[in-house]
Amino acid sequence: MKSEIQAYNNLQLANDVLICNSLASLINKFLPEAENKIWHRHPVWFLNGNPIVGYSKLKAGIRLMFWSGADFEEDDLKPGNGKFKDAS
Repeated sequence: MKSEIQAYNNLQLANDVLICNSLASLINKFLPEAENKIWHRHPVWFLNGNPIVGYSKLKAGIRLMFWSGADFEEDDLKPGNGKFKDAS
């Protein structure tokens, strides 16, 4: 895991650190070719320069977001309000 993403994760509360570390590990495992970095203050993974998945801390917990998630046909994903057809 990149040090900047680990630093972001370490800034979270104890339980959230575990969630963030798990998410980063899983994303890295299933998208090994993706570039990852802190983007708009949150960890984000990119394929061919396009954001694909990321996560951030909200009051209610950790939000996992997929930039094209509106196309996934998953009932549990909530559509975002941006131009990227995002869902989380």
